[in-house]
Amino acid sequence: MTRFVDVHNMVRWVAARGPEAIIAEMIGYLEDDYRRWERFDKTPRVASHTPYGVIELMPTSDHETYGFKYVNGHPSNPSRGFQTVTAFGVLANVHNGYPTFLAEMTVLTALRTAATSAMVARKLARPDARLMAMIGTGSQSEFQALAFRAALGISSLRIWDTDPAAMTKLVRNLVPLGFDVTIASSAADAVLGADVITTCTADKTEATILTADLVVPGVHINAIGGDCPGKTELDSTVLGLGDVFVEYAPQTRVEGEIQQMPADFAVTEFWQVLGNQAPGRTSTAQITIFDSVGFAIEDFSALRYARDAVEGTDFYADIDLVANPEDPKNLFGLVGALSPVGS
Repeated sequence: MTRFVDVHNMVRWVAARGPEAIIAEMIGYLEDDYRRWERFDKTPRVASHTPYGVIELMPTSDHETYGFKYVNGHPSNPSRGFQTVTAFGVLANVHNGYPTFLAEMTVLTALRTAATSAMVARKLARPDARLMAMIGTGSQSEFQALAFRAALGISSLRIWDTDPAAMTKLVRNLVPLGFDVTIASSAADAVLGADVITTCTADKTEATILTADLVVPGVHINAIGGDCPGKTELDSTVLGLGDVFVEYAPQTRVEGEIQQMPADFAVTEFWQVLGNQAPGRTSTAQITIFDSVGFAIEDFSALRYARDAVEGTDFYADIDLVANPEDPKNLFGLVGALSPVGS
């Protein structure tokens, strides 16, 4: 049997445990897997691009467990009544190939993206960071806010979005949770005094929502909106202002902000910082940039965490996903005995 967490149970579990608590705990799983980064199979995600968006498969394995995520990204979906991003994921036993865990990952991906941003910021942002600017207040924004409060204690936000309804939505969701939220008049207004700048817009375009003149010494930029070829948020000059950190360079050079830069543009993979093989933040004046596109190992961590967290609860069901004949060589016997004679 395969353990299955559907949308209903995922939402029930998140509501019962609390998204902020889940994000805080998931950071620990992410850190554990980042510290054993070199043990994983790694490959850029397999993507199918269309004018409407992208569908991707994101596989990895630590040679005991195999995992993958199916995910789409369709920026125009909300205008048609659909989510921009939907996903599901699977864990399987490497030794026999059987799937052991299946889960919705639309909600789970939002939690893991936020947890990854917070894990990185805990190493790269200034320890005294207290104000975050958020440019883009769509589906990911509340999760990012909760993650940065959980990891860094940040509860003051300055926000900007071209969609006033999206900003109103964020205020409605976060103010009751204890956040101090200021609606800015522009991106330039939003970043005033910010210690952390999170950019998270959805349009599949080479946009420029943050320019070099808006970036001050000591800031940490959490750039999470550029995540496929032809989709960026930062002016290329911003990338030259500080040190750029990525998840997996071969994928980020194709999909991230650094797709704008020469192939030899210097970046640091974050696992090296966590493993003390490379420096992270080295001074209060240093500008740090996390060029995040999302990577399969993060989904693996999120699935491991969800699998372990729902153990012994009623937040999952066992489903009969794998045909299992008594005689492993007689698969036909499962259907042959039920087939009409002579059909």
